[in-house]
Amino acid sequence: MLKRLLLILFAASLAAGAAPAAAEATILNASYDVARELYKDYNAAFVEYWKKQTGETVTVKQSHGGSSKQARAVADGLEADVVTMNQANDIDLLHQRGQLVPAEWQKRLPNNSVPYTSTSVFLVRKGNPKNIRDWDDLVKPGVQVIVPNPKTSGNGRYTYLAAWGYVLKKGGTEEQARDFVARLFANVPILDTGGRGATATFTQRNIGDVLITFENEVFLIKKELGEDFDIVYPSWSIAAENPVSVVDKVVDRRGTRKVAEAYLQYLYSPEGQNIAAKHYYRPVVESVAKQYAHQFKPIKLFTVDELFGGWQQAQKKHFDDGGVFDQIYQKK
Repeated sequence: MLKRLLLILFAASLAAGAAPAAAEATILNASYDVARELYKDYNAAFVEYWKKQTGETVTVKQSHGGSSKQARAVADGLEADVVTMNQANDIDLLHQRGQLVPAEWQKRLPNNSVPYTSTSVFLVRKGNPKNIRDWDDLVKPGVQVIVPNPKTSGNGRYTYLAAWGYVLKKGGTEEQARDFVARLFANVPILDTGGRGATATFTQRNIGDVLITFENEVFLIKKELGEDFDIVYPSWSIAAENPVSVVDKVVDRRGTRKVAEAYLQYLYSPEGQNIAAKHYYRPVVESVAKQYAHQFKPIKLFTVDELFGGWQQAQKKHFDDGGVFDQIYQKK
């Protein structure tokens, strides 16, 4: 009897020892240039959340660069489980090239799959020596404007469209807007490929009188280098919507759909929204947005849909090869 009991206990101990450890998974988030700090904190929070919810350990890896450059990398084979971009056009590309995501990807998460927003504002040197107050000041002779390349950077495209839209909102014509944007880019001495490169040009290389970039980026610069710079809000700017999506063909091939979908859904949770707000992105969940209303200066905003017919039309007209940007920048 005792011998049989010992055999049973021994067999049970072998079974326990052979039991698999908690599952582990690794996912890759391909994101845009100036979201590095946001996702560094967000990833840590999600890893902890996922462990508590499922007992599973997940590792989240990051890839950053100009938004469009990142989108092309994913389309060309970068094995990203999720993409967190700064414009819908860069996720639409993943449908157009290889149907990596479905055409209706925006309908899968709240707010058209946009968990937080930003806008384009100005960062000037301390004391604002060139007295830059609005978009008109950027086209004056002798003013150097730093902005990333609209061909490779969503940040740069938002700046371009913000300047164009400013003219339209003041009652100007399309031809006047084109001329205004041409004059603005004539004042751009260097076109970096992404927003973080443009930040380095302005803050570290000390080139330019004004940096145009996302609001969250200027807050970050002020936090780290506050004594050297001032923030200027123009009279009008553009709503920068930051969409997200799983990359369906990748998650289905790798078996990571469940954790990848949860990773994006958690962006809408109170904790996810608070992390976004602490990194100076504007939350989309109303209850959290109210908590941080004091942090964000009210500004008149227009959208890409409102003035440009959506991202696909804007891309085709302005940023595709041979489009308006190529035409005006070549004439610089």
